[in-house]
Amino acid sequence: MARFVVMEPETALGTDAVSQARIVRDGFSLLGFVFPPLWLLWHGLVIEAVLTFAAMFGVGAIGEALGLGLAGSLLSLLLSFYVGLEGSALWLAALRRRGWREWGVLDADSVADAETRYAAVVLGGDEIEDDKAVLSAADAPWAARRQRLSAGPALGLFNYPGRS
Repeated sequence: MARFVVMEPETALGTDAVSQARIVRDGFSLLGFVFPPLWLLWHGLVIEAVLTFAAMFGVGAIGEALGLGLAGSLLSLLLSFYVGLEGSALWLAALRRRGWREWGVLDADSVADAETRYAAVVLGGDEIEDDKAVLSAADAPWAARRQRLSAGPALGLFNYPGRS
């Protein structure tokens, strides 16, 4: 099972939220690894795509100028690997900057399954049970609770709730 993050527009409620929600798979993206700038552009991350292209071009040019050969190519491959690993986090951060809120996280086999689970909880108020977890409409305040706890600035790689 894969993990999916559900993002909703700040102003949408009910059926509007379900129709406008973005479901982002949290994990390694093979297309983000193979075609980093194109994958970033596809998801509307223009600044990140330009910076990635410039960094890949710069690393390649410096590698050629210094005669690094294979090492220059491996550094460019490292940038591709970074986009493959962190591409979904970049996409989620861009959505948050645009005013989207995180509804929650779902475990599902595919995007279609995650959409079905999300719609069932939001529209029907039903509980969805499987062998891993139970998700109910009462769990929907995740986003507000998470936002309230992590409202302070963070220093470093980790943001500890309630601390700045």
